[in-house]
Amino acid sequence: MIYFENVFLDKNNYKQLLGALDYSFLCAYAVGMYLSGIIGERLPIRYYLTVGMLASGLFTAMFGLGYFCNIHNLWFYIMAQIANGLVQTTGWPSVVTCIGNWFGKGRRGLIMGIWNSHTSVGNILGSLIAAYWVSTCWGLSFVMPGVIIAVMGIVCFLFLIEHPKDVSCTCTPSSSSKAFLNGASRFRVQMPTLNAKETSKSQNSSTVVTGEGRHGTSAISFLGALRIPGVIEFSLCLLFAKLVSYTFLFWLPLYITNVEHLDAKRAGDLSTLFDVGGIFGGILAGLISDRLEKRASTCGMMLLLAAPTLYMFSTVSKMGLEATVVKSFRQLMFSVFVHLATVMLLISGALVNGPYALITTAVSADLKLLLNSTRNDSKQTLPLQGTHKSLKGNARALSTVTAIIDGTGSVGKQSFAV
Repeated sequence: MIYFENVFLDKNNYKQLLGALDYSFLCAYAVGMYLSGIIGERLPIRYYLTVGMLASGLFTAMFGLGYFCNIHNLWFYIMAQIANGLVQTTGWPSVVTCIGNWFGKGRRGLIMGIWNSHTSVGNILGSLIAAYWVSTCWGLSFVMPGVIIAVMGIVCFLFLIEHPKDVSCTCTPSSSSKAFLNGASRFRVQMPTLNAKETSKSQNSSTVVTGEGRHGTSAISFLGALRIPGVIEFSLCLLFAKLVSYTFLFWLPLYITNVEHLDAKRAGDLSTLFDVGGIFGGILAGLISDRLEKRASTCGMMLLLAAPTLYMFSTVSKMGLEATVVKSFRQLMFSVFVHLATVMLLISGALVNGPYALITTAVSADLKLLLNSTRNDSKQTLPLQGTHKSLKGNARALSTVTAIIDGTGSVGKQSFAV
């Protein structure tokens, strides 16, 4: 919002007004996310995602039109933010579901860690585009990203293939049982051998699952998704990770401007280093969790290391500010502390956004794998060791699970605005 502050610069409380704009967007995003996953489970992903991207482009561009139309009405921008927050919730549950359809358990952490880097790349491009026009025509800082996402929405509609079955691709599941981590415990599906009599009996007592989607899978209710082991735990973990991540995303340029005394463009460019670190952090978290087969332990360790790193970044930044007051060795000291702050910013981005990326991608897909494993064996009357009773018959839950986890994390995003 540093690019936007000259709209209300004549107000004494302009920082509070900018905070209100952030808060309106984040509240709408958090509320809409819980609904988006439920809706997304029941609609074709391609259509749902296309409409969301086109609408996001429209409301983002509308925000920038305030510059060209010389609009200084706070409620105009608040309504644009609320609408933008709601329509942007169509994105994440949809794309995670689509990627989850194409990639199995295997090296999911690494694959999704690399794929998830697009979020940081988008943040970087958004900051650079906004910083380019911040001093000349800030309206284009919103219009141009709006046009880009609308164009990509059309590309999505034309080329997105949401499921391998849509192009007659089949996947052969492994015959051996696979164990995977849902956060704290391993759940292993065991297939006991049945004799002919038991097989006949189990087939006669099998139940038919109704409410199936277009790919032969049923949707899950909101409360049913909450009962999946690990959903609540990872949701709370993401809440605090997002609080830190989006505090940096929204306020880091302004913080750098005040502490380092840099202009808005240089501050915007420097703030992208946090997202650059996030790219490597997401890949590293996925790789480590695949090797250790411990998603929760990986997230916990990185978040524990993030706490002292953030404190060190704040300390180094303030020391750089104090160094500018010293007459002797002023330029040398300032350069040293700026470079130290840059390194700490990269490390902080990796340690904060690494767990963030892991939870919203690989962990969500792992939780959904419980459902698929259970449903594939739903015709067996013998109980499946390690599966939860709330999972049976619900295989199309990735969008809802992702929405619950990401929506709870979004509550953390709006907490920093308070």
